[in-house]
Amino acid sequence: MAILVYTESEQGKFKKIAFELASYARAIADENNTTVTAVCFNAESPMELQNYGVNKVLNISNQDLKSFNAMSYSQCVFEAAENEKSNIIVISSSADSKYLAPLLAVKHNAGYISNACELPTSYSPLTVKRTAFTNKAFEITKVNTENALISLAKNSYSINEVKTDASLVDFSVNVSQNDTKVKSIDKATDKVTIADADTVVSAGRGLKGPENWGMIEELAEVLGAATACSKPVSDLGWRPHGEHVGQTGKPVASNLYIAIGISGAIQHLAGINSSKVKVVINTDPEAPFFKAADYGVVGDAFEVVPELINKLKTFKAQN
Repeated sequence: MAILVYTESEQGKFKKIAFELASYARAIADENNTTVTAVCFNAESPMELQNYGVNKVLNISNQDLKSFNAMSYSQCVFEAAENEKSNIIVISSSADSKYLAPLLAVKHNAGYISNACELPTSYSPLTVKRTAFTNKAFEITKVNTENALISLAKNSYSINEVKTDASLVDFSVNVSQNDTKVKSIDKATDKVTIADADTVVSAGRGLKGPENWGMIEELAEVLGAATACSKPVSDLGWRPHGEHVGQTGKPVASNLYIAIGISGAIQHLAGINSSKVKVVINTDPEAPFFKAADYGVVGDAFEVVPELINKLKTFKAQN
């Protein structure tokens, strides 16, 4: 048995999830007395992965693969798995990997376990605990295929530094030019994305209008956080739909989720309940969100948030 991990990067830099995946794969490898191989695309510092238990790094340097494309990336990861004779492939549960997973599972003839949240409890057959029903329940999943594909839920496994003496291999794959054609991608490079953020600051109709979003953005900037919003806010056009989090928007699994002026409809809670610590600021002490919160502040956001910003700035200046 050999383990292959697909480590995601953006603009040449590894995402945090890449190190979570490497740590997860290392733990599986240790239980099976085998090795971990990582495959990455156009990484600036591919050997950074040797700090997290990777034994071999296959770096694909190809400018045609600079932007993610599910067809071409699935072919590359599949060929890497074939080259390394890997029975288990570990990927993330990011939006990109959700497109990648079914293509890769078919190519590798692998049973697919999505949203894994723990290490396998058995390897014959492979048995893994996963989240289900938008994180409302857990499910024990078994696959009987020789090969398996596991996608790890974000923030479900800790990053562990395990120094290895890894080897670096320049890996090349012939992919169709039609599969690598991406017209253009526009990204805001100066902002933290919801998918990658450890901290998310979210607001709802309690902000009363888009003109008041400045303090939300300022709080997010102080915390190094991403900004988000509830569905009614995006529907009203106060914020972009890309910031809408919840069951019908983007799922959030951050370490810290701050909800400001959001009542806490069940659809919103379903999309953010994987976050580890939830803080709620609301004037209504009966708001449903308080039942799901780890910490709650009953107060006016226009008084609480500016004071919170000032306290955080003072703390950062002193430390």
